[in-house]
Amino acid sequence: MDHQGIAKLLNARQRRTIPDEGRPRAAVLLILYGPNPDYRILYTVRSYEVEHHKGEISFPGGVRDPEDRSEIDTALRETYEEIGIDREDVQVLGLLDDVVTRSNFVVTPVVGSVDKHPYRFRLFETEVAELLEVPLSHLTDTANHVPHPGRPAGEQPPFPSYRFGEHVIFGATALITTRFLNTVPGIVP
Repeated sequence: MDHQGIAKLLNARQRRTIPDEGRPRAAVLLILYGPNPDYRILYTVRSYEVEHHKGEISFPGGVRDPEDRSEIDTALRETYEEIGIDREDVQVLGLLDDVVTRSNFVVTPVVGSVDKHPYRFRLFETEVAELLEVPLSHLTDTANHVPHPGRPAGEQPPFPSYRFGEHVIFGATALITTRFLNTVPGIVP
């Protein structure tokens, strides 16, 4: 599936928004990277110097600043600050449903693509310890789906966590990943 097809599916649906009700707003960028059909999603391994979610897997992104005109601006700014992708190199394809994180942020996931390959990433090491390039075929392979860490079997969320090497993608990041994969069925040939 090409970028136009992905954008069409993302924008043809009714997006669910969540009012902030006093919670901070944030945005993340789910980045499709690499040539079609061998897309990969870029994830960051958060450093142990950040305030929230130390050492966990996340998308680049963060809190909306007052000067940001939209959640898209927030996601693009934060992505540049964290991993050095210039906003001009990102093609925004659409938005997914808002998510409330366990740290009580209302997060808007922005879906975009970066066609330059290879890309010269610049990690802001105070926030990002490592960058992961996870193939979509890896995420859709149920052999890589694992239980949510730290939760008993009876309290598992209705979506998988994903193992990638020594890492586990779980929580809001896994939820956003699952929603993306469910929104664009057939993205993996």
